[in-house]
Amino acid sequence: MTLQRKYPIKDVEFLITSDTIINSAIANQAFLGTKRSTWTLPFFQSIETQIENAIQTHLGVDNAKQLREKSQAVFAIVKPANTLLAEVKVQIEQDFKDTPEQKSEILNTLGYTTYYAKARRGDQEALIDLLYQFKTNLTPQLASKIVDKGTAQASLDEITTYADKLKDANVEQEIAKGTRKEITEEAIAEFNAIYDQIIAIAQIASKFYKDKKPLADQFSFNKVAKALNNTKKATTNT
Repeated sequence: MTLQRKYPIKDVEFLITSDTIINSAIANQAFLGTKRSTWTLPFFQSIETQIENAIQTHLGVDNAKQLREKSQAVFAIVKPANTLLAEVKVQIEQDFKDTPEQKSEILNTLGYTTYYAKARRGDQEALIDLLYQFKTNLTPQLASKIVDKGTAQASLDEITTYADKLKDANVEQEIAKGTRKEITEEAIAEFNAIYDQIIAIAQIASKFYKDKKPLADQFSFNKVAKALNNTKKATTNT
């Protein structure tokens, strides 16, 4: 019987998510160590080394830190882009609600109708498509029409700058992944062992930070994975 992965995302995404969580544990070890005697700095560092070795050995990526930074660079663009797109969308919907046909035309022209729902669910490709359609179709005339109703010109300008930034960051992220074609059952077994350790740390640490949501979120496997990758659940693993 084929060994099944315990995680529902791509191998590279799983390992970078795990690496990010263990780095949060290392950064917060002083507190976490007071809650669990086994959570020493060497303990967390040994798991970090295990993840680094797994990335190098099984995925062919030389530097887990570099890959994590590339993934975080994507997230640094995705989050504010989504926020600003949502702000502009609601303003258009309210400003043109008395002319529904015009409202629909503007939303369609700027890419909201086709791509917005998928982009909000974390589909990175849809977000790139939305940003490019927004940038391409935002003529001076259309911008003036929207701005005259109250939306800030600066908001429209900022959205147009995100298109190239996200595309470039996404390309760098994919290049950094550099995954190999075949993953052995031995590798999957090792990945599952790492997953078991990371999930235990994540679930316990998130409880320790239950009153500090930003810190608790750093130990949520699903939230970290979504934040770093902003992609749909993988149907295949690489």
